[in-house]
Order: sequence, then C-alpha cells, then structure tokens
Amino acid sequence: MNYAKTAMLLAAMTALFMGLGYLIGGRTGMFVALAVAAVMNFWSYWGSDRAVLNMYGAQEVDQHSAPDLYAMVHGLTERAGLPMPRVFIIHEDQPNAFATGRNPENAAVAVNTGLLNRLTRDEVAGVVAHELAHIKNRDTLTMTITATLAGAVSMLANFAAFAGGSNDTRNPVGLIGSIAMMILAPLAASIVQMAISRSREYEADRIGAEISGNPIALASALAKIAGAHDDAVNVTAERNPQTAHMFIINPLSGQRMDNLFSTHPDTGNRIAALEALAAQWGVAHYSAPVPPNQAAPWGSAQRRPGPWG
Repeated sequence: MNYAKTAMLLAAMTALFMGLGYLIGGRTGMFVALAVAAVMNFWSYWGSDRAVLNMYGAQEVDQHSAPDLYAMVHGLTERAGLPMPRVFIIHEDQPNAFATGRNPENAAVAVNTGLLNRLTRDEVAGVVAHELAHIKNRDTLTMTITATLAGAVSMLANFAAFAGGSNDTRNPVGLIGSIAMMILAPLAASIVQMAISRSREYEADRIGAEISGNPIALASALAKIAGAHDDAVNVTAERNPQTAHMFIINPLSGQRMDNLFSTHPDTGNRIAALEALAAQWGVAHYSAPVPPNQAAPWGSAQRRPGPWG
C-alpha cells in the first residue's frame, strides 16, 4: 500500500511540474519543464549524496577509526542482505541519523555524535537498521528525486511571477494567475513531498525492526531522539530545511504533528506502531550482540569515549 501511495504521489508531483510549465509557456513550456526535471534528477541521482554529506561535514570512518560502529553496521547489513554502505559520523550534538545514496551499491549511513553518546547500543542498532531499511527500499533515491522536483516547482513558480507580468500572449494565466501559482504550486509540491516522506518512515520503521529483530529498541530510540530535540539546535539543518526529510526524526525546531505539513509522522504514532509490532511478535527485549573482543562505548556499565572523539 505504501509503495502504491508513493508511486501515485510521485506521479502527482511530476504532473504538477509539467502542468506549471504548460501554464507558463504552453506546450513548449511543458516540454521545457520536463527537460529541466530530467536534468535536475540526473544531477540528484549522481551527486546529491556527496553534496549532502559535505554539507553536514560528515567524516567517513572504517573498521580502524570506529571499529564498534563499523562492526555494528556490517552485522546489520548482512542481516538485511545488503552491500556494506559507507559509514559516516557527523559531529553534531542533536541526536539523529540519515541514509543517502542512489542505490544499495552506492549508499551511505551517517550518524551523529549526539546519537552515539545518548543512546544504548541496542537503540543505536535500531536506528542503523531503520536507515538500512531506507536503503533497501531505495527511499534515498525516491526522496532525493522528490526533493529535487519540489525545488524545481518552486523555481518555476517564481519564474511565473515574472512571466505573468509580461505582454507575452503565450502566458495563459496572467498576473493574478501567476501570483496564485507562485504561492500555491510550491505549497502543493511541499505537501506531496511530505506525504511521501511520512509513508516511507512508517515502512522503514517496520522493516528496520525486522532487520534488528528489536522493535522495542527502535521505539525507545525514537523517544530519546525526540526528547533530546530541544537540547541542541542543528544549525546546518536549520539553514538547509530541504534536507529535513532525510533524518530519522525531523531535525528542525518547531516540529509539527502528523499532518499535511509535517515531513515525519508523529513520533508517538511511530512508537505505538512499533510496540504493536513487538506485541504481535511476542518480543519484549532483544540484546544486539557485541562484536568479539570489542566493548562498545554505548550502553556499557563503564562508559568510555568512543572512537569518534
């Protein structure tokens, strides 16, 4: 059901973009809009993962620089039946994580120090499994294309304001129509983008719980991340709100409820769904295994600084 909903919403986004191009420039404008969308999606397909990782100052780690985290990701990746993604750490106190990449063979998982320092090992594993679910579902590509189209709709809508004020008879909407498009088209695109994001989060929670085998740990992680949201401001996310949908919990201040204008489902609803899944499985607790000869820095009785510094 979620896949069908996502497909319909993407089709609606594409139709909105082409329709806006038609209103601005007729049939020629529609084809120009389609060409622009193709170019922007080509760029987002090949380069958006590197752009967003650079934007957040993500530092790539491996089995030598962050052995505990890397081993955890490797183990969960094997359980998910996926290629090993690149692993990154972001030096940011607000706990959060995201996945990016055009396909499972070119994917990356990024977690921040706030997440590693505040959550237990089982909770970190639940979050990583959620991000691997996004990779497995190819949500990273879907949401990148959606965000690109939403940005393109806004660009066209701004252009419509100028086109509407000209004497070009090919513009069928006029000044008033152009102003209306400038306001309503980006709003509609944002609503579609947010609806797609919410659908994918519920699905990633469910599949992530299957990968980790521990829906309760993921539910606990979501509660802790949401509870710590106001302790620190993610300045980079505030400056680049178009990336908010990538994170497991909305990193922006002033989060909203589970409605048309939220990028993420209400955290309470997600926790309730995971608890219901745990009850269905008969799972009350699960402890993710610690790699041999490696004492993980999170959730241990004697807490020590992790390899991320």
